[in-house]
Formats: sequence, structure tokens, C-alpha cells
Amino acid sequence: MYATRLEAIPLFASLPPEERELVGDLVDPLEVPAGQEVATQDTFGYSFFAIEEGTAEVRVDDQSVAQLGPGDFFGEIAVLRTGRRTAAVVSTSPMKLFSLFEQDFREIESQIPTLARELRRQAAERLAAHPTQHEAG
Repeated sequence: MYATRLEAIPLFASLPPEERELVGDLVDPLEVPAGQEVATQDTFGYSFFAIEEGTAEVRVDDQSVAQLGPGDFFGEIAVLRTGRRTAAVVSTSPMKLFSLFEQDFREIESQIPTLARELRRQAAERLAAHPTQHEAG
């Protein structure tokens, strides 16, 4: 349903059309106003988010550690690795996001294993790069 819009997000852009179509059928669009906490540090995380439009700040223990914008994603650490959010993410402008729930990842793992491996690799890299300050979990 959202396959064409997913082409603007690098993580999904290189997928073959039929795989991007599968992801497009699984995602839920979400609009977030500026100033809203999209992910809360240390809470359980069941969703992954990809940014279509807008910007956000990643905060660990109330310290800014990263800025996110269109094409970026967050939430994969909690969904795939830790079960809990390792950072807070707060919108700094109105945002359009795509959300995938944890159960959607199970579908992606079985249908698009290359995408699942890439998300796991990036989650591991983010954890390794910030052992005490984790990005966008």
C-alpha cells in the first residue's frame, strides 16, 4: 500500500519492488506533532520507525546524542535486541513516520531475510558505537 513512498527511505529503496510492496503492506503511517516523545528511554519497545518527513532528537539520560531526519530510522534495537528503548526520541518538527510492529518483523524475517539481517547489523553497530549511550533504540 505504501511501497512507492518507501522508495524515499534508503533502507527500503534498494529492495526489489515485490519486497518493498510486502513492507508497504505491513507498515502503518503515523503523523507526529513537533515536541512529542515518540520513544521513551527504558520502556518496552514494540515498534520500529522510519522517518518519511520531519526531524527528531535522540536523547540518552536527557543528553542529546543524535539528530534524525528523513530516511533515518529508529527503534530496531528494542525490537530486535534488547526489548527496551535505549534512548528517547523527541520530534523537533512535525513528522511523518512509518511504523512496523514487532510481529511485522517476524514476517519480514521470513519473507525478506536480507532486510532483517541489515537491520540486525545496524542495531549491533549502534550498540557497539555507544556502549553507554545508545542511539534510538
